[in-house]
Amino acid sequence: MPTRIVLASGNAGKLREINQILEGVAFQALPQTDFDVSEAEETGLTFVENAILKARHACHYSGLPAIADDSGLEVDALQGAPGIYSARYAGVGATDAENLSKLLKNIENIPELERTARFQCLMVYMRHEHDPTPVICQGTWEGRILHQAVGDNGFGYDPVFFVPTENCSAAQLDAETKNSLSHRGQALAQLVERLAS
Repeated sequence: MPTRIVLASGNAGKLREINQILEGVAFQALPQTDFDVSEAEETGLTFVENAILKARHACHYSGLPAIADDSGLEVDALQGAPGIYSARYAGVGATDAENLSKLLKNIENIPELERTARFQCLMVYMRHEHDPTPVICQGTWEGRILHQAVGDNGFGYDPVFFVPTENCSAAQLDAETKNSLSHRGQALAQLVERLAS
């Protein structure tokens, strides 16, 4: 029987993605909503701090080991913004469309070669709430920001994130290709390797 772990998220897409990858290592992720775990307050100043806060919160309320990730987009021309504020760049409760719109407006006069950016994902696994040595994995996906949104797959900033190796936006990739290249896919692959050993 697989070891049950809590995913510090209620995001169905993220849960499906993670369980597909965990299949081979006898772990099964369950959404924190199954345990009535509320969203943790993301008061950290870095991706890793926020991921640890979320994992600890999920461990505390579920009594199970937990996986949490914190991820976002870093745009060089904006000194790394939106960064940890990627999901709420246009304000708390902002939609993907509002965040995208703000980003494009803030870099509309930036020339093509200076529109470099990357997605970062910090993933954390904690055995219990007081785990002094959480497993921390990081994935980075390099690209640049397009002048307008292209593609219907994905979410967040995917439609404006150009992937040079594929010559298209992240929102034009099929799920399998995206999972093999993305920041989250990379971090998760490292985590699975660590859990397997």
